[in-house]
Amino acid sequence: MNNSVITVDGVRRTYGTAAHSFEAVRGVDLHVRRGELFALLGTNGAGKTSLLEVMEGIAPATHGEVAVFGRNPYRERRAVRPRVGIMLQEAGFPSDLTTAETARMWHGTLGAPRTVAESLELVGLAGRSDVHVSSLSGGERRRLDLALAVMGRPEILFLDEPTTGLDPQSRRDAWTLVRSLLDDGTTVVLTTHYLEEAQELADRLAIMHGGRVVRTGTVDEIVATEPARIRFRTADATLADVDLLSALPALADWPRSDATGVELETTDLQVTLTALLRRAEDTGAALINLDASPASLERAFLAVAERDVEAATEPVAA
Repeated sequence: MNNSVITVDGVRRTYGTAAHSFEAVRGVDLHVRRGELFALLGTNGAGKTSLLEVMEGIAPATHGEVAVFGRNPYRERRAVRPRVGIMLQEAGFPSDLTTAETARMWHGTLGAPRTVAESLELVGLAGRSDVHVSSLSGGERRRLDLALAVMGRPEILFLDEPTTGLDPQSRRDAWTLVRSLLDDGTTVVLTTHYLEEAQELADRLAIMHGGRVVRTGTVDEIVATEPARIRFRTADATLADVDLLSALPALADWPRSDATGVELETTDLQVTLTALLRRAEDTGAALINLDASPASLERAFLAVAERDVEAATEPVAA
């Protein structure tokens, strides 16, 4: 953690009064290393944006400590803010300004920024510089958000669902820009609902649920917490299935079986699938609709929602 540029220690964030309060962030610990892309994932209402706003210095933590470059980003905002770029979920651009005028307005608030032309070129808006913001599409406004966030050459870039509303090509272009910033040494903190985006870009990630971080690590580490799955059915579902499954190795969990077929989980897909196919060949059983799928980030994410509901909603000690 010696190279951490962001540390979060026991952070809680509560909305409302004591009589009518809601705790959106419920004791989070994490750190972000210099030069990495750290993705923050979570189910709806998990507390991602509430936590991100504390890290950005937009709001204070109710309890706990957060440090950005070793400073509290809320209390010491003057020292932290010039080194940080922020792309919010929504930005309130004046609709009567053009794209270039909006960028020039933001440019005047920064110390040593990229030029307006360079910033708009980076996000593919150079040809839309004279268009009023009110006439931009939703995706173009997101790209303008991104242009302003990177204009100041930030050391840390916070991106809150940056590619929502973008078409697939624009999303890929945004990924290319983010990678180039990482290559230049920028640290990026990203929230996204696109698991492919996190899998493509993240060095490490955390999955939030019910205001808590319930998984953290590299993509491979988190995926490794979930088993692979094999699904199939046979013509004689009762007898054939029992005969087939009796020969499977111990690393396969006992399957679930119903009218649609059999589903089993395994920690070694190749070994279990090979054993199943050999047994099917030996017994002459025909495997119908055979499907074998490795563990994935999507499966790990869905498992969080399914398994951690009780843990994430238990009463929190005052």
